[in-house]
Amino acid sequence: MIKTLQLLIVDDEPLARALTREYLAKHADIHIVGEATNGLEAVEAINGLSPDLILLDIFMPKLTGLEVLELTGRSQGVIFTTAYDQYALKAFDLHAVDYLLKPFSQARFDEAIARARKLLNATPANIPELIADTKLERIVVRDRGQIHIIPLTEIDYVEAQDDYISIHWNGKSILKTQSLSALEAQLDNQEFVRIHRSVIVKLSAVKCLERVSKDAQVAVLSSGAKLPVSRAGHERLKAFLAEC
Repeated sequence: MIKTLQLLIVDDEPLARALTREYLAKHADIHIVGEATNGLEAVEAINGLSPDLILLDIFMPKLTGLEVLELTGRSQGVIFTTAYDQYALKAFDLHAVDYLLKPFSQARFDEAIARARKLLNATPANIPELIADTKLERIVVRDRGQIHIIPLTEIDYVEAQDDYISIHWNGKSILKTQSLSALEAQLDNQEFVRIHRSVIVKLSAVKCLERVSKDAQVAVLSSGAKLPVSRAGHERLKAFLAEC
């Protein structure tokens, strides 16, 4: 007996959602459990419905498709759909089930669904996970039911705190479950520098370096904050900054 797949459609375009429903009409083993028209709705729907398969637009209002995956922790059963072909390589780097470039045909859609069925029926060890390896423009944090979208332009520094990172921006701070090394890999190293094993700072937020002892220095930020600087961090910073 063929298992019925629970599918969620996520797309901000009504015509795109209508076309998807039309294409799905010939797939009797797939049940549409819901639709979402923006990234925030998608997060709630994924968490509430736990669909087997998601048809996920990448470029949407509120949150991008990639941010939706990060917030929900979704690592399998995703078919990306988008009109922007520059995202194709990124989608395949994420090991998505498939990638549909709009406008796509019924035949191409059916091919993606067939691929999804095959992977969903595979043993968990053989299913590729979605692994984000892309440069960030903003950091998205879910905290006590609220979603915070923090542009990198507003961030001063990030510090490690046990299993969390503490993000500091505009005089505020918030915790996110992530390692500092994982975040560092997604940041532009021409804008953000790791100055200590537990601190990454935005170069433009640093005012100068201050010597506090013979062998120790701190980075003084425009906000007044002072951050520890390791020897390796000093080597990275000294080309950009003067001493106080």
